[in-house]
Amino acid sequence: MLDPAAFSATLAVTDLLETLNVPYVIGGSVATTAHGMIRSTMDVDLVADMKIEQVASFVAALEDQFYVDEGSIRQAIERRSSFNLIHLPTMIKVDVFLPKDRPFDQQQLARRIAQPVSPDSSETVWILTAEDAILAKLDWFRMGGEVSERQWRDILGVMKTQREALDLAYLQLWAERLGVADLLERALEEMAGK
Repeated sequence: MLDPAAFSATLAVTDLLETLNVPYVIGGSVATTAHGMIRSTMDVDLVADMKIEQVASFVAALEDQFYVDEGSIRQAIERRSSFNLIHLPTMIKVDVFLPKDRPFDQQQLARRIAQPVSPDSSETVWILTAEDAILAKLDWFRMGGEVSERQWRDILGVMKTQREALDLAYLQLWAERLGVADLLERALEEMAGK
């Protein structure tokens, strides 16, 4: 799922989130890779519903291995925005997004699925479903001005790989709610080769 460097950085963060009982889900290119659209990445994106009272423990547990700024974490929680961590041994960046108050962000956490960290491991991490990975990428693609070829390739790659397993009704419902129904339709047409 991840190269060894990103793997160790990710597990350090996700294991701690589990210990602190912080609901999280891994998204971005890690999720799309898990769903069949393989590409290399030097960063990890995750959504974590962290609370202010968990910050001190989170920082204390990570500060030996990561660049971590307690003030920016507290600010991100208050603003429902994001903060980043940098794994010092590998320089892998972990971007942590706080769920916003919109239903889709809560939906991503509610629908997350357990993914083994490797084929021979019983340890798992929480990742986005294929549908939510597509929707999140469509949302980011729209917010980024619809210019990122890499985002668009990720969207099409997951759709092609997961074609038979996708819940199309769910995709259409949430694409409409997120204001990206036109992009989903375009992706479906491209996937079908029209």
